[in-house]
Amino acid sequence: TPRFPVVMNVLEEMQSYGHERVAFHHDAKTGLKAIIAIHSTALGNALGGTRRWAYASENDALFDVLRLSEGMTYKAAASGLAMGGAKSVIIMPNAGHQPTEAEARAMGRFVDTFAGRYIAAEDVGVSPQYCDWMALETKHVMGGNTVSHGGDPSPFTALGCFNSMKACLAHTGRKVDFSNLTVAIQGCGATGFKLAKLLRQAGAAVLVTDVHVPTMKRAVEELGCVALGNDKNLFEEKVDILAPCALGGVLDAKTIAGLKCQIVCGTANNQLRNPNEDGEALAKRGILYSPDFVANAGGLIRLAGLYLGMTEAEIDHKITEIEHTTAAVLAQSGGGSTGAAAIAFAKAKIAAGAAKKQMAGAGCGAGCGCKA
Repeated sequence: TPRFPVVMNVLEEMQSYGHERVAFHHDAKTGLKAIIAIHSTALGNALGGTRRWAYASENDALFDVLRLSEGMTYKAAASGLAMGGAKSVIIMPNAGHQPTEAEARAMGRFVDTFAGRYIAAEDVGVSPQYCDWMALETKHVMGGNTVSHGGDPSPFTALGCFNSMKACLAHTGRKVDFSNLTVAIQGCGATGFKLAKLLRQAGAAVLVTDVHVPTMKRAVEELGCVALGNDKNLFEEKVDILAPCALGGVLDAKTIAGLKCQIVCGTANNQLRNPNEDGEALAKRGILYSPDFVANAGGLIRLAGLYLGMTEAEIDHKITEIEHTTAAVLAQSGGGSTGAAAIAFAKAKIAAGAAKKQMAGAGCGAGCGCKA
């Protein structure tokens, strides 16, 4: 009976995180191995990116997709979007495994089995081209340029994070001016590079690191950023703002103890390895943390806005509002964990939205089917 404990662990994890549905899929023809996790559809269909990654184990992939999908629920709710939260991961056989149209189409067919309850989009390891390949098999995908629509959401994610930084500066009593600030960016890929560009245009000095040397070199040559050598730890540099823009789990007891920044605000998801403990640890050290699902909501707002039929002006306004949402969450924290405050903020929006939906569908009680 070796398989039963694994199934029970998955169900226990789902219950722990509050997920509605988790589905595993293997396509024999292409070798695709993938997981889709829907955390909540309380406010609407769930939109979330597809991540391609060479996980060390299936447990790591499951942990990632559960945390990412939970974060998407809070991200949509905190942004005031009538959308739920979900995510999917593709387990690559090795780090160098190249994406193919056949694999993407197999993933599209998997997405289509959810009949619109899950809408896929771009994430780490997935490009607009990959989204378009997926869209050849399902209409429930955003982020492509030809078959689907929405394009690369990273410029909007970076802009939203930049807006969140403004709120952080104001909350600490500092002038909202980047000209005399030093910002450290971990990961200068899609969102990190664009965030660095915004910061450089605003006059900030920017330090960068990236495991992919050509990516880091580009930020140095094109933007005038300063690359840190392998002998230096970005998380121990004395800077004004630290911006994690790579993968999650980078802030834990060890890294938090060595931080020499005043603000943490980046585009990465799930920056806190242990959300409760690490959020409290940052607060105790007097380091202001802009909760990741608030700061990095710009990309979701862009794609969800298009999905929901918003105008370009309405979408731009919502991304601008990330500054105000951040300010509201920071004020609500009362000097404690801003991560906990953000979750409470999002849950309140979910409860209010769910109650509104229930009232709208309740009818008058006369059995006539009206919405009164």
